[in-house]
Amino acid sequence: MTGTPQKAGTTVTAQSTAPAVDPRRAGATRLVDRVFKMRELAILLVFLVMIALTQAGNSEFLSEQGIRDLLLNATILVLVATGQALVVITRNVDLSVGSTLGISAFAAGNHLQGGGTTGTAIVLAVALGIGCGLLNGALVGLGQVPALVVTLGTLYVIRGIDSIWVGARQITASDLPGGYVDFGSGGISAVPWLALIAFLVLVAVAYYLRHYGGGRELYALGSNPEAARLAGIPVRRRILIAYTVCGALAGLAGALYLARFGNVDSATGNGYELTVVSAVVVGGVAFTGGSGSVYGAALGALLLTSINSVLPALGVSSVWVLAINGVLLVLAIAVDRVVALRVARALKKRAGSNRRSGRLD
Repeated sequence: MTGTPQKAGTTVTAQSTAPAVDPRRAGATRLVDRVFKMRELAILLVFLVMIALTQAGNSEFLSEQGIRDLLLNATILVLVATGQALVVITRNVDLSVGSTLGISAFAAGNHLQGGGTTGTAIVLAVALGIGCGLLNGALVGLGQVPALVVTLGTLYVIRGIDSIWVGARQITASDLPGGYVDFGSGGISAVPWLALIAFLVLVAVAYYLRHYGGGRELYALGSNPEAARLAGIPVRRRILIAYTVCGALAGLAGALYLARFGNVDSATGNGYELTVVSAVVVGGVAFTGGSGSVYGAALGALLLTSINSVLPALGVSSVWVLAINGVLLVLAIAVDRVVALRVARALKKRAGSNRRSGRLD
């Protein structure tokens, strides 16, 4: 032991304080991980097939501008879905992301309209998002209030503040610096700058979840909150961090929304939270927590936004978009339920096998 002198000839046996790992739970976790990786591959395959069929029916669909539009349409949703995935992994949800995006976008636009700089506007939007995330995280993690109740309440609180602040005003592209609007539509060949930003954020968050203890603890917390608490994981702190990052990414998405569309009013972000939750669940992040990845959430966002582009390109009315999104969401929830039942059966079968063979669990 470091810093503790030992006498010659004395044997010191260190007892580990780490909790024992239940082999049955570990096996179930591996099974779930394999299933959700297969789901991500299935989503990617569906997306590629959908794009290929659309290109076959419309040869201009995958032009340079067409690819740019596909990526731009997905960028905002990918950012917010990445943050939402962190929260859902902890077995919680944030329904206020749409309101946070809306008020952050207006804050950035109002600052730019008053002669502020681009960098300061983005920092302001992110800071406002962090504030909203901290509020949610404090109420859920520290106050032990159900996430659904908290974030439904903050959804309306933030939206009400936004409506009072914005009023009947509207910020348009003509009110913004030309460079800011050009940045929102510019890029390298067919890859927009905004898509590059979303990709870098996605990779950074995925790396944190996979390679850092704090990221792995989010999965442990979502899998079994009580066991995580007994194992010494700082549950409240992890929930607070997840909500804070979610709010920060919603704020960043608001700033990029302003650059992308150049138009913000009191209705910006209305109903967006439902699309975000759909993208996360369709992307394979289990709503019961502990499973899935931000890559899957990003694929879900890409799939849902691409449907909006694919249907008009095929001459199908856009009124089918919501219906298709709803079907995908129901299918994703059904798959989650099937996975949960199979894991339960696998655990029960393994426990029975161990008892028959005389082995300890």
